[in-house]
Parts: sequence; C-alpha cells; structure tokens
Amino acid sequence: MDRNIRTVDDVLRLLDGLFAPEADRWTAGAASWWDGFYEDRSRPVPFFVDKPDENLLSYLDRGQITPGRALDLGCGPGRNAVHLASRGFEVDAVDLSPAAIAWAEERAREAGAEVRFRCGDAFDLVGEELDGPYDLIYDSGCFHHLPPHRRISYLALLDRALAPGGRFALTCFAAGEMGSEVPDADLYRQARLHGGLAYSPESLRGIFRDLAEVELRRMRDEPAESPGFGEPFLWTALFRRATRHEAAR
Repeated sequence: MDRNIRTVDDVLRLLDGLFAPEADRWTAGAASWWDGFYEDRSRPVPFFVDKPDENLLSYLDRGQITPGRALDLGCGPGRNAVHLASRGFEVDAVDLSPAAIAWAEERAREAGAEVRFRCGDAFDLVGEELDGPYDLIYDSGCFHHLPPHRRISYLALLDRALAPGGRFALTCFAAGEMGSEVPDADLYRQARLHGGLAYSPESLRGIFRDLAEVELRRMRDEPAESPGFGEPFLWTALFRRATRHEAAR
C-alpha cells in the first residue's frame, strides 16, 4: 500500500505517471524518443533548418532584447542558441536529447559560436548546473509538449531563473492551426497529449499573467530564402518581468 505523497513534487511525478509511456515528451525518459526523432537529419521537418526564428530576429533588430545572459529551453539542434551567441549573448542551452545536443554542438563549432550546451531535464538542471538569473529565457516549441500540471514547474523555473527586468520569449502551437484542443482534464482521462497542446492568446496571457506582455502575434510564414524560420501555425510571445523597483510599488 503506497502512501508516499508528501510534497508538490511528489504530486507532479504522480501526475506524470498518469500518461501512457508513449505520450511522454517532457521527462528524462523521453530522451530516446527525441533521439529517434532527430536521427535522420534529412527529414523534411520545418525546424531542422539552420536559421533562427523570425520573431527572435525581429526582437533583436528592434532592440526589444539586448545582449546578456540567455537560456534556450528545448534547444533542439541549436539554431536559436547559436544565433544568440553570434549576437553577443552568453548562452546556456538545454535539451533532453543527446542526439539534438550533438547536432547543436556541431552547428556551434561550424559557426564559431560559444554556447554551453547541457543534456537533461531543464526542471532539474536550472538552479543546479544552469545557474541564473538570465536576461532572456527563450523557448521555441518546448512548452506545448508539457502536460497541464507541468505548467506549475515551468512557472517556477521562470520565477527562479528570469532576472528582474528580463524577457521571456515563447513560440507554441496556435489553437485552430496545430495541436490538441482537448480540455486539460480530458487529457488525463485519455492519458494522451496528442502530439502537443494548442493555446489561444487568452490562455497564454492567463498562464503568464505575472509577466507583462510586450508582444503576442502569429509567427510569420517565411519563404525558404528568408534568413529566419517562420510557420503560421505557431504563436510568438514576448513577455517582460518587472524590475525590483517596479515590483515594490
């Protein structure tokens, strides 16, 4: 008879286990699935391209983010991390998949970019090996693979790692275009995430309501010759954390 739930972490791990093993894309146990996903680099996967997100380029070009310490969550093959390093950021980047990290390290070497890559679970690494605070936390396609209860872990990560006045930038599946729109409670009944969760602007604003919205829009559809990656089935969002002075008002 198990009666071992004492902490929030115990509850979160219990809820992780309610999903079918093949639904897992967020724990350390999902590394082998992601390795298989990245195994064939020639697959026509849109974000396998070696160029940064168009919204990231836009933030940089408009001065909405400026060089400092950056953390790339779920960095995949490293396209955004490498670009941030080329623009003067001190970059840490994390991913569950050893295959993704190996590919990202190759790209960084080819570009002559310095990025500190780490393989593992960001929820475990941030605050340990990856020590903030960060002026920018960037997430291109990680958040929408989390089950609802792990939003708690995600917000806690932002709270401990994002510097006062820092920026948080996100791309995720847009409701009506890509991703599952099954209600949160039904995901547990079905034990599936259906490949990733869709979000509306209202849901993103609600989840990240402790941060100030800078910009929230659909990602632009970028042609092949563009210097940036862009697919219109994604939302792009930029939020700002209050400074200590602002928070004290």
